[in-house]
Amino acid sequence: MVAIFSSLAIRNYRSYFTGALFSNIGTWLGRTAASWLVLVELTNGSASALGLVTGIMFAPQLLLAPFAGTVADRLPKCRILMATQAICGLDALVLAVLVLGGHAQLWMVYVLTLNDGLAISFDVPARQSFVSELVPPANLPNAIALNSTSFNVARLVGPGLAGILIAAFGTGPVLALNSMSYAVMLIALAGLHTDELHPAPVATGRGSTRAGFAYVLHRPDLLILLACGLAVGGLGFNFQISNAVMSTQQFRLGPGEYGIVGSAMGVGALAAALWAAGRRRPRLRHILLGMAGYVVFNLCAAFAPGFRLFVALQVPVGLATITALVTTNTLLQGATDPQYRGRVMSLWGLVILGVTPLVSPVVGWLGDVSGPRWTILFGVVAVAIAMVVIAAVAMRLDGLQLRLDRHHRGWLRLMKG
Repeated sequence: MVAIFSSLAIRNYRSYFTGALFSNIGTWLGRTAASWLVLVELTNGSASALGLVTGIMFAPQLLLAPFAGTVADRLPKCRILMATQAICGLDALVLAVLVLGGHAQLWMVYVLTLNDGLAISFDVPARQSFVSELVPPANLPNAIALNSTSFNVARLVGPGLAGILIAAFGTGPVLALNSMSYAVMLIALAGLHTDELHPAPVATGRGSTRAGFAYVLHRPDLLILLACGLAVGGLGFNFQISNAVMSTQQFRLGPGEYGIVGSAMGVGALAAALWAAGRRRPRLRHILLGMAGYVVFNLCAAFAPGFRLFVALQVPVGLATITALVTTNTLLQGATDPQYRGRVMSLWGLVILGVTPLVSPVVGWLGDVSGPRWTILFGVVAVAIAMVVIAAVAMRLDGLQLRLDRHHRGWLRLMKG
């Protein structure tokens, strides 16, 4: 049996994982604090303004993802990460000073968020593909799963932890804490032993970006995995909006209760992370199982009559969501040739984060027009449709058919031909 934390025995990966975990959690602390600042302190509960600031954060990825992937395949990834982490840390520090000094305005949040988004466009492909250079090939699946777990658990736990800290100390100190988290990552990167790295082949020549697109277009397996990421991570991962709006608008509660929602999600996310890291062979069915769980439990959460039931349902929501995303990420990186990994992971960043500027304003608008519950139902409908389409395409590629058989338990049988 594969040890769940086996990759942490490698000192370079252990150092990187620790720094990345602090940085990831700090990032989502900062994003949540900025969202709370916009939603509660700078506007009168405008879900549209919240959707806009979330969209601005990820808009650069929509435009720069292919180019950023090529940069990650050509330049030393460690240097890219040190530059992006320094920029994000400086942005966080400036916003913290503005808020603590009582000078923050909405347009300032927009400008700093956009600058942050530009740095993140280059950070994501470098961060995702750098993992393969930290461990030998035998440890790669486990290292990828742990790295994806760090990213996605922080994406779930960070907002909840931010809610608790905002309730206790306010938005300014939380933003300052975010700026310090980047320093931890910079220290970790500076302390790596370069002689123990496993550098990937460097992409050379003109047309590297086009070559990356061509590579993916001729790989149906990668296209299916990217579609899974788009469904769950791009269209369905709206928790920073839905949890905030449900807590404040639907249940009329404050940041402390919002934090409890995120903490409940974190319990499920941690369980999914441990399961994913301990699996020897992740499969497409694990992704589809996670997508099905996302649909069922989020549908129940959308119509939860009370806050306690809503919180309880976040545990299986976190479990299903992280199961789908971590498994997809692990399969995607494992199936990609090393020299293309930066470009492929830039597309991964595009589908899970880059579509946010298109999706978040729509989700925010739905919350304003149709009510808070629709901020959840949007993802339910999108993931349900995607799950059916992806399963049908995968079955067709494998030559499988679902047939009615009254002599088979359940009446349905999956057959070849």
